[in-house]
Amino acid sequence: MTLKSLIKSSALLKWATVLAVSLFSLANAQSQEVKIAFVSTERIFREANPSKAATAKIEQEFSKREKELQEMAARLKGLSDKFDKDAAVLSDSDRSKRQRELSDLDKDFQRKQREFREDLNQRRNEELATVLERTNKVIKQIAETEKYDIVFQEAVYISSRIDITDKVLKALNK
Repeated sequence: MTLKSLIKSSALLKWATVLAVSLFSLANAQSQEVKIAFVSTERIFREANPSKAATAKIEQEFSKREKELQEMAARLKGLSDKFDKDAAVLSDSDRSKRQRELSDLDKDFQRKQREFREDLNQRRNEELATVLERTNKVIKQIAETEKYDIVFQEAVYISSRIDITDKVLKALNK
C-alpha cells in the first residue's frame, strides 16, 4: 500500500468520521465544546517548502537516469525506423538478426524503464513520508497550542472556518 493510498483510504476516513461523531456525542453529553480542525495533506505536499525541496532533490537525483532512458528510447526508435526502411532489401538471416537485436534492446529498455519508475516511486514515497512526519509534528504542536480536540487530514467536505492548512504551511515554511 502506498503512502498516498494510505492517506486517502476510505477505511481511515470512515474511522475518523465515527470518531468525530463520538466526540460530538461525548461533548453534547458533557455540555462541552469540541474544537475541530482540518489540514489538507494534498496542499501540504503541493505547497510546503519541505515538499518542494524533496521534489527538487528527487528530480536532481534521477535526472541523469531519465536522460539516459530518453537517449536509449531515441536510439531504439532510430534503429527501428532504419530496420523498417531496410527490411525489404535485407536477407532473411540479416532481417532475423536485426529483429532479435531490436527485440533485445527493447526488452532492455523496458526493464530499465520499469526499474527507474520503481526506484523513483520508492524515493518519492520515502521523501513524502519524511514530509508527512514533519507535518504531523507541526499539526500536533498547533493542536496542543490552540487546544484542538481533533485534527482531520482527509474529509469529504470541509468548512474554511476549521481549515488550518495555512497555519501549518506557514510553520513548515519557516
